[in-house]
Amino acid sequence: MRKLTATIDEIKKAAEMATEMGVLKNSLTKGDGSQAGFLAEIVLARHLKATQSNTYDYDLVMPDGRTIDVKAKRTSVEPKGHYEVSVLAYNTTQNCDYYAFCRVLRDMSTVWVLGIVKKKDFYSRANKRLKGDYDPSNGFEFRCDVYNMKISDLHPSNNK
Repeated sequence: MRKLTATIDEIKKAAEMATEMGVLKNSLTKGDGSQAGFLAEIVLARHLKATQSNTYDYDLVMPDGRTIDVKAKRTSVEPKGHYEVSVLAYNTTQNCDYYAFCRVLRDMSTVWVLGIVKKKDFYSRANKRLKGDYDPSNGFEFRCDVYNMKISDLHPSNNK
């Protein structure tokens, strides 16, 4: 996990992008998480020296052409290994090479890069949860079908 600090200009740019985009269809947060999502993309692009390319399929393009879709959640605390990363089931058809999972501090000052994993590897190791199921670890009721994985499981070599 890597902790990155967002600049004032990056935070402003993310807010502008979120306002311009408006509320997406199927948004669980009714657009409230868009600024955090854009900030994760912007900060990660800087960190990886990638180009932002906001398409349905991916958010970043690496210099060698590999594509990354960034999945971000807001947080009020530093992420722990037992926290989970998620991909909503209706996003499984996105045509990208990798998923990058991030958490963004609610005040937008910090982005944690939790891990980057090949899309096919994510689905082979993730747990599918159905709408209405309860997470056995914390009692959370899933509001839609989702694929989940613990942050610690993003890097299987660390779990030996």
